[in-house]
Amino acid sequence: MKENKIEDRIHIMDLDTVALDEQERAVVIIDQTKLPYSVELLHLTTAQQIWDAIYLLQVRGAPAIGVAAAMGMYVLASRYDAVTYDEFYAAFCRDKEFLDSSRPTAVNLSWALKRMEAVVVSHDKDTISQIVEALHQEALAIRDEDIWVCHQIGAYGVSLLKPGDGVLTHCNAGKLATVRYGTATAPIYLAEEQGYHLRVFCDETRPLLQGARLTAFELQESGVDTTLICDNMSAMVMKNGWVNAIFVGCDRVAANGDTANKIGTSVVAAVAQQYGVPMYICAPTSTIDLDTPTGDDIVIEERKPQEVTEMWYENRMAPEGVKVFNPAFDVTDHSLIAGIVTEYGIARAPYTESLRDIFARKQQGTADENH
Repeated sequence: MKENKIEDRIHIMDLDTVALDEQERAVVIIDQTKLPYSVELLHLTTAQQIWDAIYLLQVRGAPAIGVAAAMGMYVLASRYDAVTYDEFYAAFCRDKEFLDSSRPTAVNLSWALKRMEAVVVSHDKDTISQIVEALHQEALAIRDEDIWVCHQIGAYGVSLLKPGDGVLTHCNAGKLATVRYGTATAPIYLAEEQGYHLRVFCDETRPLLQGARLTAFELQESGVDTTLICDNMSAMVMKNGWVNAIFVGCDRVAANGDTANKIGTSVVAAVAQQYGVPMYICAPTSTIDLDTPTGDDIVIEERKPQEVTEMWYENRMAPEGVKVFNPAFDVTDHSLIAGIVTEYGIARAPYTESLRDIFARKQQGTADENH
């Protein structure tokens, strides 16, 4: 794996979070585990490197993971030495299943991999080189769609804000979780372009600190008025009247509107209801899983205890042998959500109906003009 350190003079907002090196045939990602201390690019060319990058959170955020997986399958397929279609398809399925095992909660991962597999299946009469090129074009299409989707989410999200508002966000659903713009931060960036001068509060987001390391970093780099708070401070800033709206991303939306997002999101939602602050979920339709009835059906990933007991500390901060519960996500009940902002409009309760309406507009290729 090739690793390059990026010079400080290059602004992080000038880089795509996930890109394709056409000449080298490599997936290029910003290594998010190194932020904000240094900006480094990783060039991924093997299945193990791509799997590790997703599992170790070097690339993270549901949309970015999906794009990385799609580009990864093209990169891997371009290196197969298969002669027949059956040999090619067998190798493809092996790598697809392997990558799909890296993160169980983010639906974009399996969604992107299934899209890439559909390309292989639909080109079963073509030559191997033609199939590889079709995978190449599909990976680029998934990337371009992500950029468009995030911009659309931003446009709908801005309609929920007014100049001078205070906004709270949790974890990182920003540019670093997508190719560009982000989901939950897209309304913030577009509002700033329109002179709204928002005040943004970033939850630190224990235990991996993506709010502190990533969201606060990218917002500050972009000139947004940014204040970092610990997770247990969100109630105080809401009680003080400093927050007018909450925007968060998510990794999966169930058919009833329950959403899985970074651990602690459900706490923010419950507190927001107490203080009358609307909580909005920014979710590409690729994140909405109508085949998952409720949040109870979402598989929640559990991660290593060392993330709680040792990571970020010079010395271990918890006693040896203590039991640790470290879920990566929690589920926010749909009753706590004011709206789900998608690229085709804003869904509101009852979500079992409005989410299906969103997909109907997607199928028709029409946006909601009455958001």
